[in-house]
Amino acid sequence: MEPSTASTGPAAQGIERTAAGEGVSAYNSVAQLQTDLWWSIADTARRLATPGLGAAERAEAAAVLDRTLADIEVLAFYFSHPGRQVAETLRGQASESYLELSRTAERIGRGLIGDVPISTAAVTGREDGSADATHPAQDRRPRFDVLVVADLSEAEETRILRELRAVRRREDAFVYDIVTVPSFVDAAVAVLINPWIQAVVVRPDFRNRSAVDLTLLHRLVPPAGHPDLDYFTAAERARVLARQVREVRPEVDLHLVEQASIEQLAAQVGREFDAVFLQQEDVLDLHLTILRGVGRRYRTPFYSALLDYARKPAGVFHAMPVSRGNSVVRSPWIHDMCDFYGLNIFLAETSATAGGLDSLLEPQGAIKEAQDLAARAFGARRTYFVTNGTSTANKIVTQALVAPGDVVLVDRNCHKSHHYAQVMAGSNVAYLDSYSIDAYSMYGAIPLADIKRTLLTYRREGRLDRVALISLTNCTFDGVVYDVERVMTECLAIKPDLVFLWDEAWFAFARFHPVYRRRTAMAAAARLTERFGTADYRREYERHRERIRGMTDDELMREPLLPDPDEVRIRAYATQSTHKTLTSLRQGSMIHVHDDDFARRSEEAFHEAYMTHTSTSPNYQVLASLDVGRRQVELEGFELVLRQVELAMSLRDRIAEHPLLAKYFRVLSSSDLIPDEYRPWGTECPVRAGPVAMDEAWGVDEFVLDPCRVTIEISATGIDGDTFKRVQLMERWGIQVNKTTRNTVLAMTNIGTTRTAVAHLLRALIGIAEELESATGRMTPEQKRAFGLRADELAHDHPPLPDFSRFHAAFRADPTGAAADGDMRRAYYMAYREELCEFVSADEARRRVNAGLPVVSAIFVTPYPPGFPILVPGQEFSKDILDFMDALDTKEIHGYDPVRGYRVFVPSALAGGADGTPRQPDGNGRPATGRT
Repeated sequence: MEPSTASTGPAAQGIERTAAGEGVSAYNSVAQLQTDLWWSIADTARRLATPGLGAAERAEAAAVLDRTLADIEVLAFYFSHPGRQVAETLRGQASESYLELSRTAERIGRGLIGDVPISTAAVTGREDGSADATHPAQDRRPRFDVLVVADLSEAEETRILRELRAVRRREDAFVYDIVTVPSFVDAAVAVLINPWIQAVVVRPDFRNRSAVDLTLLHRLVPPAGHPDLDYFTAAERARVLARQVREVRPEVDLHLVEQASIEQLAAQVGREFDAVFLQQEDVLDLHLTILRGVGRRYRTPFYSALLDYARKPAGVFHAMPVSRGNSVVRSPWIHDMCDFYGLNIFLAETSATAGGLDSLLEPQGAIKEAQDLAARAFGARRTYFVTNGTSTANKIVTQALVAPGDVVLVDRNCHKSHHYAQVMAGSNVAYLDSYSIDAYSMYGAIPLADIKRTLLTYRREGRLDRVALISLTNCTFDGVVYDVERVMTECLAIKPDLVFLWDEAWFAFARFHPVYRRRTAMAAAARLTERFGTADYRREYERHRERIRGMTDDELMREPLLPDPDEVRIRAYATQSTHKTLTSLRQGSMIHVHDDDFARRSEEAFHEAYMTHTSTSPNYQVLASLDVGRRQVELEGFELVLRQVELAMSLRDRIAEHPLLAKYFRVLSSSDLIPDEYRPWGTECPVRAGPVAMDEAWGVDEFVLDPCRVTIEISATGIDGDTFKRVQLMERWGIQVNKTTRNTVLAMTNIGTTRTAVAHLLRALIGIAEELESATGRMTPEQKRAFGLRADELAHDHPPLPDFSRFHAAFRADPTGAAADGDMRRAYYMAYREELCEFVSADEARRRVNAGLPVVSAIFVTPYPPGFPILVPGQEFSKDILDFMDALDTKEIHGYDPVRGYRVFVPSALAGGADGTPRQPDGNGRPATGRT
């Protein structure tokens, strides 16, 4: 596990407290706390070893050391390295040699920083029970912890550990160590704070409560426990613990061990456990099952098949001269390409689908197995690999689920691929507006009340049956996260078979953190499926139906709604850019499916859409990387995402706490990006209050902020976002950031972010701030006034972000109705005809709008930032849109010609035929009859 970015002596000051647990709110993770505790011990012991230390200072330092050693004993209870024996050894060293204690603690701290486990034997001089005598740093086999949950006597614990160690072999693929805990609470804590745990072995005689004083962790670990556990049967106790572990760490293996009656117990616990063993007989089987369970997640069917293929000699008599490197290695002109990439990438290039490989379009072997493993890892019923990025994934899903004329509710500030997907599908698009954050030129997310209002409007107008799909982005580019389960629940109450497309391009990592997971599409779909099938929910729904009987639409808008369990269908799709937030080569994406009606209504169309948009020559390296990336997150995703969040919070803390940085930079919090009405939990920045506070806020707020999206407000620098990104960060410091607005830059942490990278960004910001401080100190009064005006302009002079205006009546399905969907495809293809279009300047467009004349865009107009269409084909210009465009200082506006202006439809094109509708072009833009 990777610790804090600040692992030095001063960090230990946050641990010096008068009562257990005080000061822990300054920590963002147990890993950060653990490392700082070790450094505190090293620093304090070194101080106590100093000759001539005064009596008062010595007493104070000794008290700090005693408290810190007590804290380490709490954490060591839940880890194998450094574990309980190490904590005991340190206590002994504290009474014998402070200098030796300091050296030991420092060695352990450095080991944690470098992800190098320090063996128990290396610290204590006693055998630690490893698989062999090899030092952990020298053994290349993956290591993990197995958690044993049982109320064991000391003799029983010694015997069980001895028996498990006795069956280990040098040829085992993995090495594991044992952590034993006696209670339900201890098990819940262990799986939350020890990311090395890969398997849990349960004996049902465990206690309910912990004997450990957990005050130290009360801000870092949510409370656990079950009030009625002592009254449950063995099977019930085992099931409750299994559900608790699965809720937090669904990837780990669960094994049940009992001393008798395992046949009856196995029948009672059902599928909660992966295996059931008789304690006295099955030690070897348990050992092999533990290894096999981890090996099952370690498997990479397609990557392994590609490795095997690359190692075989082959004659190439088909496409791809680059295959086997034949056209590269022997060339005197391009052999440097092989020097750069290495030979393996060429050995693995092929057009073959046989020889152990597989076809992405009709997978039957290694690719199919890899996709099935990915579905399990991401909690989906089915998963499909995509090698052209999530832009293609969105088009596949939309084409599979939407027929021409279907109404689709679309997040207006979604990725451009969704807009173009609607053009291709021929849907009638009803755009939904997010709340705006004008001060930072951003959009947030779409309030649930607005989504419900739109669905109720379609129901009132008798067109709800035409609404096929809703497409939402979760999380947004700026980190605003929906309450997915609540959105799906209330929308399904209005339209029980509504299909949800959740664009999780930036959220693939969320599955592997227990707080994030609850707000992912697949987790929400699984919970709703389970909930709606229970008798308790049916009774809840009957009471709800009586309560809402006779309510008006306005009242239903304010009422939490529940769907009818006899009618509801859970149909959720999630598209993820694996390459954006997890390990994958560029354009590696996945489509995850949880659709009750997939086989009956969607599977054939989905496969046709997949065929339409997927290359017959997919990149095998991308596919292999998706397979390997899935392996990684199943085995270390929890640890990596914990580290990702910790580094983001460390970055936030350092900027806020550094006086000079705080003068010029401010990291935006939840209260900046999410209006109060959507945050009933109320804390300005729950992530700053610690993991427990974050967990509570994510359980109740309509929208929450992903802490890994670090949006830095830079108005006080007097530099606009685009210039800051290009000139200051990229050109001067070699730092890449993803997104800017006029007065912000967005820095994101991911599972590949390192402490060094965070430190480099902080150093760059400090360097920029120091230069600004020096430059302003040399300014004349007039220059200071101009600098202040520029900073004030960046901070306050922002045009309000415009909402979607409307589609022109010529493109509306019902020009007189309140439902405002439009046929964007017709407008898009009308623009292919030059005689139907003209260019108008911004001034001319404004003149016409002020005169009440419709000005209708013929194409998409997309400024960067904000990076989504301000105008779409068939949309009318508005005064707000023109004001916003005039105020933009960005140079990148797709669809706008700075010389000729905006491309719009001529008035006669909008008049059309006698019915007032424009003539509908065919696929080539020529006039045609009927729908396109």
